[in-house]
Amino acid sequence: MITTLKELLPPAAEGNTAVAGFNTFGFEEARAIIRAAETAGRPVILMINRDMARHWPLPLLGPLLRRMAEDAAVPVCVHLDHCSDPKTIRTAMNNGFSSVMYDGSSLPLEENIRETGDIVRQAHARGISVEGEIGSVSYSDQPGKTAHVLTEPDEARRFAAETGVDAAAVSVGSVHRLTRPEAHIRFDLLRRIEEATEVPLVIHGTSGIPRDEVVRLLPTRVAKFNIGTDLRMAFGRTLREEMAARPEEFDKLKLIGRPARAVEEAALGWLNLLAGKEG
Repeated sequence: MITTLKELLPPAAEGNTAVAGFNTFGFEEARAIIRAAETAGRPVILMINRDMARHWPLPLLGPLLRRMAEDAAVPVCVHLDHCSDPKTIRTAMNNGFSSVMYDGSSLPLEENIRETGDIVRQAHARGISVEGEIGSVSYSDQPGKTAHVLTEPDEARRFAAETGVDAAAVSVGSVHRLTRPEAHIRFDLLRRIEEATEVPLVIHGTSGIPRDEVVRLLPTRVAKFNIGTDLRMAFGRTLREEMAARPEEFDKLKLIGRPARAVEEAALGWLNLLAGKEG
C-alpha cells in the first residue's frame, strides 16, 4: 500500500523503532526490498538517489515503483532523495512519488528555508511529503565536493518551524558511502537538536555507523535511516561471485537471482535491527 513520510515517521519518532529508507536501483532491488519488508512486517521507503534519477527517467521509474508500492502487503513510500532541482522535484511529484527531499543544505540558511518552504507548499497541496536538510553530510567517495557541516540546533529549530517539512535530515557525525562502520554519532549534539525541534529527524549515511550506535539511536526522535551502501555491496559482491562461478553464463535473468536475494537478506537485517530486533 502506498504511503507518505507524514504517515510513517511521527509514530517512529515517538517510539523505539525507525523506518528504513533504502536506495533503489530498479525493479530487482525494489522487489527484493519489498519482499524483505513483507517478511519483517515492517513499512519501508524506496528511495531514488541522484545517480538513479539521471540513469532512468522519473516518468518511467515513478509509475513502476508506485504500482509496486500499491500492490505491497505493507506500507511503502516512494521517495526522491537528495534533489536540489525544483523542476526534477515537480517531475517526481507528477509521476507517482509520494515523498520528495529538497536538498538545500549547500545554501545559506535563509535561502534554504525559503526554497524548502516553497517546495513544501507545492507538495502538501498534493498530499506529498517533504524531507529537508539542515547542516550537510559529506560523501566519502567525493572528498571536498560536499562540505561536512554539523547541524546547529538553533538553525534546525528555525528550519523546521519556518519550512513546515515533514522530516529534517541532520548532520551529527555520519558520512555518505562509507564501506566500513567508522563514523561516530555526536549524541550530545543530537540531544540539543531534539530539544530545539519537534519534527521527525533523519540520519543519512547509515551504512557507515557502528550497529551499536544505530541501536542507541532508536529511542531518539530519529525516525528514518537512509541505507544504500550496504545493499550495493551485497549486490556487487554476490554478482562478482556468481559471474566467477559461472563464466560461460551471459543471461542476466540467470545471473541476477543470487544478488537480488543478497539484497533482500541485507534489507531484512536492517529492517529487523530498526524494529528493535536482532539484525
